Amino acid sequence: MNNKRFLSGRRILPVLIVLGLLAYQHYVPNSQTADHEVVAHEGALQQAYAAGQSGVWLETRGHISRVLRDDNEGARHQKFILELDDGHTVMIAHNIDLSRRIPARKDLSLAVRGRYEWNDRGGVIHWTHHDPDGRLQGGWIEVDNVRYQ
Repeated sequence: MNNKRFLSGRRILPVLIVLGLLAYQHYVPNSQTADHEVVAHEGALQQAYAAGQSGVWLETRGHISRVLRDDNEGARHQKFILELDDGHTVMIAHNIDLSRRIPARKDLSLAVRGRYEWNDRGGVIHWTHHDPDGRLQGGWIEVDNVRYQ
């Protein structure tokens, strides 16, 4: 094959595009396999809620305002409502097939790291546990200096 003909205008552009896409996939982290950035500043959850964002890894703290029944369909989840200092509430769905159950009770203070998913009732934080596949850093819930992950 003649290199001059191959490198002519119409043929080089598709090759460059394919090479660019391959390089992008190789060098840009995939959200499923790469570690995730955790937003830990005060007000991060409220900003994600106001913007209607989902898939945001964050850390926050508050107290339990209500303990809900466990969700036993599929992977089992311990559920409760966490109220932040500003009054914003978010449901926590803590996978108890992958982590220990926390000693949830009304007014218990805790810190949490997990993945926030938006809904019109304040949102849900899940992935409050280690990643069983070891691909992500994972999340946790911390109560009285004990970390549940």
